[in-house]
Amino acid sequence: MTEPKPPEETKTFTLPEVLPILPLYNVFVFPKMMLPMEVVGEESMKLVDDAMARDRLIGLVKAKKPQADEPLTAEDMYSVGTAGVILRMAKTVDNKAQLLVQGISRFKVLAFTEVQPYFKAKVAPIEEIAVKDLEVEALVANLLTLFDSIVKLSPFLPQEFGLMAKSITDPGTLADMIASVINADVEEKQKILEILDVKERLREVTRLVNHQVEVLELGNKIQSQVKSDIDKSQREYYLRQQLKAIRQELGENDEPKVEVEDYRAKIEKKNLPGEAKKEALRELERLSRMHPSSAEYTVSSTYLDWLLSLPWTESTEDNLDIAKARRVLDEDHYGLEKPKKRIIEYLAVRKLKPDSKGPILCFAGPPGTGKTSLGHSIARAMGRKFIRMSLGGVHDEAEIRGHRRTYVGALPGRIIQGMRRAESRNPIFMLDEIDKVGSDFRGDPSSALLEVLDPEQNFSFSDHYLDVPFDLSKVMFITTANVLETIPPALHDRLEVIELPGYTLDEKVEIAVRYLIPRQREANGLQAAQIRIGKGAIRGIISGYTREAGVRNLEREIASVCRGVASRIAEGAIR
Repeated sequence: MTEPKPPEETKTFTLPEVLPILPLYNVFVFPKMMLPMEVVGEESMKLVDDAMARDRLIGLVKAKKPQADEPLTAEDMYSVGTAGVILRMAKTVDNKAQLLVQGISRFKVLAFTEVQPYFKAKVAPIEEIAVKDLEVEALVANLLTLFDSIVKLSPFLPQEFGLMAKSITDPGTLADMIASVINADVEEKQKILEILDVKERLREVTRLVNHQVEVLELGNKIQSQVKSDIDKSQREYYLRQQLKAIRQELGENDEPKVEVEDYRAKIEKKNLPGEAKKEALRELERLSRMHPSSAEYTVSSTYLDWLLSLPWTESTEDNLDIAKARRVLDEDHYGLEKPKKRIIEYLAVRKLKPDSKGPILCFAGPPGTGKTSLGHSIARAMGRKFIRMSLGGVHDEAEIRGHRRTYVGALPGRIIQGMRRAESRNPIFMLDEIDKVGSDFRGDPSSALLEVLDPEQNFSFSDHYLDVPFDLSKVMFITTANVLETIPPALHDRLEVIELPGYTLDEKVEIAVRYLIPRQREANGLQAAQIRIGKGAIRGIISGYTREAGVRNLEREIASVCRGVASRIAEGAIR
């Protein structure tokens, strides 16, 4: 921002009766000041084009509201603006214009005469009320001193601005120049523009400059204090120390930390059960007394994150439409009449008695008979979330009950982890391979599962990490096993076993036609017209290559056939 000598054509400037008005949003132009600005929009571009074709004079008026999609009205603009002349104009390829505008004088909007295609207004020039006395001289001297301090303290203002201010002899122009470069919002600058009494304008600008000096001095003080508190090995704490220094200056040392308040708000909003809320608030009090850099701080904040992320009260609405459930089960599986019948009975009981405590189902049978996929189908039929947890090879009791928080890297057990992923307190929770749970010196996971799978106890399941009861009574647990002999008797007693003995030859043929062949055809990029496997060929594959209870090897053989056809097609041997 400079105070250039006006061009020859602006020395004899006369304000016309009607000016085209360009609304300003985030910039401001004072008389005798130059400002680069960007113009966008069809209306503004036409205004600039028309002004360049005439006398280059435009009216610059601040809009009262921020730039928005709604068009401006006459009531949305201030009544005092700055008349300006366009010194330079350059258009860009994206239909914008870069302008260099010099303010000429203040004017008052008497009335808006046109709105389209751009604003035009009847205007009248405004004369300053200039008085030269000792008070004005004192105000000017004080203002120059304060502005010199701003130039020295601010890293963004060139040092030349101080010399330029001292070269200005007119008090009103000095006030305008300083107001144009200090860090004040545009509403404050509009207020300066509307003050016609030069003495009053100097007072108002002095107030703004004083505030700016105080802000800059405080910032430098904080910066110096922070730098003195940290050494070379503690650079990573720089921002934290700076925040500490700011709070000391504001006298807010006793205020709770922002993060603690965030946790407190989340606890109130979460609607935790009584014991869980009590534990959360107790942990929050411990957290508020810790330093953020301590290891215990991370442990406490992680614990609160777990408490607040669990679905204590959130649940999905069950879809107990028996006809739809039967249709979904028939779509996903062929045969398996006994398991389907038991699942339909379970849903029917839930429909008649929603608070009933259902049994723990155990699908037992050889691999590949559809045990896990039945769980997916039940979840789809009921409209519940589906979570699967494999118990094969699990030897550590902490996998089920979690680690106590005294251990480094402690986490909740996989039951609680699954509940957080489900984001619902009533998912379908499938425990796969329950017959392959082991035990060693780390504990017996099958004993920990006794509480999980007992409808009379799991309403208050206790995870070692959480250390507060969590209600699992709304969860529908389904287990799977290949053999029943390896399941511990106490655990077996809690399960209602539904055996899936295997598929007959005819059932395997239908499963291959309905499910396996379409799935492998799509997986290998084949069209229906490019491969066709008849039932006789399927029977040959089953009887000659895949003597099994399930259909996994059958699917592998079908996949092998599809890959062979895909290779022939890729080589161009067949189309």
